[in-house]
Amino acid sequence: MFNKILFLLLFVCFFSCKTSTESSFQNNSYSELTQPKLVVGVVVDQMRFEYLNRFKNKYTSNGFLRLINQGYSCNDHHFNYIPTYTGPGHASVFTGTTPSVHGIIGNDWYDRDKDEMVYCTTDPAYAPVGAAVKYGRVSPSNLKVTTLPDQNRLFTQMKGKTIGVSIKDRGAIFPSGHTANGAYWFEGLEEGKWVTSTYYMDELPVWVQKFNATSNISSYLKTWNTLYDISLYNESGPDASTYEKPFKGKSAPVFPYDLKALMEFNEGYDIIKNTPFGNTMITDFALAAIEAEALGSDQYTDFLTVSYSSTDYIGHDFGVNSVELQDTYLRLDLELERLLNYLDTKVGKGNYTLFLTSDHGAAEVPSFLKDIDAPGGYVQKNMFEPLYATLKAKYGVSDLIKNISNEQIFLNSDRIKSLQLDLVEVQEFIVNEIITYTAVSKAYTAATMQTSYFKDGIEKTLQNGYNQKLSGDVLFTLKSGIIAYGPKGTTHGSGYTYDTHVPLLFYGNGIRQGKTFARTNVTDVAPTIAALLGIAFPSGSTGTVIEKAID
Repeated sequence: MFNKILFLLLFVCFFSCKTSTESSFQNNSYSELTQPKLVVGVVVDQMRFEYLNRFKNKYTSNGFLRLINQGYSCNDHHFNYIPTYTGPGHASVFTGTTPSVHGIIGNDWYDRDKDEMVYCTTDPAYAPVGAAVKYGRVSPSNLKVTTLPDQNRLFTQMKGKTIGVSIKDRGAIFPSGHTANGAYWFEGLEEGKWVTSTYYMDELPVWVQKFNATSNISSYLKTWNTLYDISLYNESGPDASTYEKPFKGKSAPVFPYDLKALMEFNEGYDIIKNTPFGNTMITDFALAAIEAEALGSDQYTDFLTVSYSSTDYIGHDFGVNSVELQDTYLRLDLELERLLNYLDTKVGKGNYTLFLTSDHGAAEVPSFLKDIDAPGGYVQKNMFEPLYATLKAKYGVSDLIKNISNEQIFLNSDRIKSLQLDLVEVQEFIVNEIITYTAVSKAYTAATMQTSYFKDGIEKTLQNGYNQKLSGDVLFTLKSGIIAYGPKGTTHGSGYTYDTHVPLLFYGNGIRQGKTFARTNVTDVAPTIAALLGIAFPSGSTGTVIEKAID
């Protein structure tokens, strides 16, 4: 009798424990409410950190300020490499590493093997989908490591989706990574279409085809006037300015801008890119993607990467002190509000995590700097003519240099070998020559980058941007405020704070409210989000988790 009772007790205990274990598995499944259903990575192209504060009094409380006040802000956030361009910037944000590792050393660069300049996303193995696009033969193949969305796809057994959205192909392709379900960008010109590549698919989804309706795209061809009375834009310079580059077909860069009238002089639908309405179009497309792709609708975390590109085009044309730029950011603030409100409704408050940063900053217009007696200027087109002459005098030949681009000098290694010259000695000779040039601030050989370790300073940022297989034989930097650009508008690419200091805002599920003034780097973004999700870091990640940002 006792044995029967003992057997029954063990039997009940076994099934009770089994049920408890199964329940435990269910309760701790991937579908826990603490896991964000959607991660949205927002990159604002060419956004300097100061724009958060400079335009603060005119932002609404529900865009940038919502992210700042209810999220976690990193106020000393920087790019830790040179060059600060769009391609490397987007790649670094989402891989958690620098060009020295991920291999995107510029928007384009000199390829020694091909003896030509190559674009960062170019891949002849694939064809454009959706239109006869200029850069349609593209893929993420030049990106040598995985991205944050790639790791999420791997973690979820490819069940979590990834969609990338940007006006620029590089702004959609590099953030979304190698395993994206789709990456889309805008081709203007005569067609005005959102497009993709056969790397992702052979035909545009129906929802993209509908979005591409001519009547829809044409709706962004509006008259661009200031959002508020122009007299209120006292955080910027005067509207009529000699430092700005006007649209073709308009005599001066002043409001208003009739886009329909100007489009024929400015490459057709491409004019949308150079106005705030390009950002509006990006938001509209992103919302359509969330709806059509059912992002954030199941237990597997999805990724949406959104790169607002028009801020970069406008910054290049009008400069960082223009009314046009300020108006663009005030309108972008409303776009962020619209995006956040949609996420609240569609995905649900507390069900998504969003971060916002930039791919680089921008320099003040050098002609403006010169007029106020601040350091600034322009690179002369013939700056390197003396170098060719000096090399010929030294070595007796004029073909030792193959290419000069991205502030790097590529040597003709075959010619150097045939002359039985020492490559490092030639590199050092060039460094000693160009460091005497007025516009040059620093110069180093590739040999120095390979054999020395720099802890900080410009030297460290150069080293982080140096890729042993791809970069040049000599690297140099220009003095502060000096750029290789035209006399109107501005550009970026340096290691100075105006190009490296950008926003970093975390918001939503798993994010603590607060701020820090401790130094953070672009390489810290991906490992921080990976840590929040509990997934593996991107394969080349060299950044550090920003622990205080995670709740």
